[in-house]
Amino acid sequence: MSKPEPRLCEDIWEALRYVCRSSVGKAFYFYIAEKTMLTAINPKLPMRNKSVTRDFYLTQLGFKEFGNADYEGYLMVEKDNVQIHFFEFKGLDPKENYGQVYIRTNDIDGLYKALLNSNASIHPNGRLEVKPWGQKEFSMLDPDNNLLTFGQSV
Repeated sequence: MSKPEPRLCEDIWEALRYVCRSSVGKAFYFYIAEKTMLTAINPKLPMRNKSVTRDFYLTQLGFKEFGNADYEGYLMVEKDNVQIHFFEFKGLDPKENYGQVYIRTNDIDGLYKALLNSNASIHPNGRLEVKPWGQKEFSMLDPDNNLLTFGQSV
């Protein structure tokens, strides 16, 4: 394929700019935007040590490793319909980590009880309680001080 003439490229770009500014272009953009759906969100949290993080989520919380490859410095875990991704950050100071994720469940009491029975460490300020915003919640910290809050509508 030969390289197009510069003037032809300029004409094509000008035509595209005109369409994008026109009502036809805007209608096309909104059609695409309306048909596009967000289907999931997968938080990415920092981790200092992949094996420690993997062990915590698999052993303490019952997640399974997701994916068929072991990427250096990256970890993906899942449980039911929840995926959490982790990126390696060796210099992370856990006292300065503000990573947080809110995980909804359909059995907050059962989950809380199961974690207590497995000696999981619940955050001292995150005991199970009904919050003013209509959620029954509890929280815990992972090995890197990422805050995991579990909740269910009441």
